[in-house]
Amino acid sequence: AQALDGSDAPRNTSRALLRVAETSKMAKVKAFELRSKTSKELLKELDDMKAELAQLRVAKVSGGAASKLAKIKIVRKSIARILTVYNQKQKAEARKEYKGKKYMPLDLRPKKTRKIRRALKTEQKYAKTQRTKTREQNFPMRRFAVTM
Repeated sequence: AQALDGSDAPRNTSRALLRVAETSKMAKVKAFELRSKTSKELLKELDDMKAELAQLRVAKVSGGAASKLAKIKIVRKSIARILTVYNQKQKAEARKEYKGKKYMPLDLRPKKTRKIRRALKTEQKYAKTQRTKTREQNFPMRRFAVTM
């Protein structure tokens, strides 16, 4: 039996398939694919990626192949993507939980600026006391026929 490359070396298909599956399994992850997964699946994938990163770092120290060294960056970026999607999911769940409640955690409140956050709300700004309302009603602005 000849190998695919034409050499007379015997084919070890199961090992080659395993190697192909391993490399394709840990390919660059896409954020839109991650968003469809549950939190547990994300954490499991995160653990897998961290384990692979540890293996790649060992290979780097022991003088591994250049392809493995190049893969370190891809795995690190994939870990970052997984963590980003996971944190976004957590924050969205927290927002859903606190929606309509009187108090909300500081990190879920709108950021804006410190000055705007400290400013009075519009209804507070234009609120009038009962006495002011009475005086405005009893003594309205005078109207003059001649204007300057």
